[in-house]
Amino acid sequence: MNLQSRIDALKGRHASLESKIAAEDRRPQPDMTAISRLKVEKLRLKEEMERLGTQ
Repeated sequence: MNLQSRIDALKGRHASLESKIAAEDRRPQPDMTAISRLKVEKLRLKEEMERLGTQ
C-alpha cells in the first residue's frame, strides 16, 4: 500500500468515526463513554494522517 492510499484509507475511517459519533450523540441517552472512545480513536487517526502527510 502506497502512502497516498494509506492516507485515503485513514480519511475514510476518520469520516466513519465522525458519523458514528454524530449518530450516538443523536440518541435520546447517548453513551458518553462510547463517544469518548470514538473521539480518541478519531484523534489518533488525525495525528497519524498528519504524520504521514509530513513524510
